[in-house]
Amino acid sequence: MPLYDSHLHTPLCNHAKGHPREYAQVALERGLAGICFTDHIPMPQWFDAPWRMRRDQLSEYIDMVAQTQAEYAGRLDIRLGLEADFHPGTERYVADILAVYPWDYVIGSVHYLGAWGFDNPDYQDEYQRRDLGELYTSYYHLVAQAARSGLFDSIGHLDLPKKFGYREPVSFDAHQPSDAVLRALDAIAEQGLSLDYNTAGTRKPVGESYPAPLLVRAAHERGIDFVLGSDAHAPAEVALGFEAVHAHLQQLGAVSVTYKQRRRA
Repeated sequence: MPLYDSHLHTPLCNHAKGHPREYAQVALERGLAGICFTDHIPMPQWFDAPWRMRRDQLSEYIDMVAQTQAEYAGRLDIRLGLEADFHPGTERYVADILAVYPWDYVIGSVHYLGAWGFDNPDYQDEYQRRDLGELYTSYYHLVAQAARSGLFDSIGHLDLPKKFGYREPVSFDAHQPSDAVLRALDAIAEQGLSLDYNTAGTRKPVGESYPAPLLVRAAHERGIDFVLGSDAHAPAEVALGFEAVHAHLQQLGAVSVTYKQRRRA
């Protein structure tokens, strides 16, 4: 099966490096069939401004990827998407951004619980003051809302709060995910969305892809497809960990979606 890396960033997000052509070259050298850039969507100025492109940079983003598409035409399939945030109250703003261009693929991600950017290393000490059970229940409630919003094609890094090693306090040894995550997976399945099988977690303190193996199995049991993504913020990270992930999916008999030809209607 030809493999795509469908979760890549650019320097416009202010925390990645390397021109898209550098990502494309690494993808070509690593034998990928294609890639999809999914940089962080612009949001209202009050939301997470240092970690994403500005709205007036959208055309620069589109042009930068279009230039790379032209340079690699016939050698590598290059697509253009976004990683869009789900944050209650900003849905109309996000919908407006998604309407300005025929994006190939849009990932829906939850990065905030209220005002707390829980995946930001600068704020990880907040985990010490939180009840982890309540944290994960609140997070998965937002994931279910994101799935039902109609804005996205897939859900990004499903169990992201484990990034710094603060895992959900449930009995994974008993092979039973929490009710909260199962409700989120049910919503994802009901809406026909895919899951971002994201290898970035292997490069983080938790040392494990998103989602965890148990959640991958639960998603597969619900007929949810997977889209492989490295979440690369540097060219060297393109497709890292893909061999192990692809082998895991094949072992399950799961379908790996390489690229969605059209966005959801």
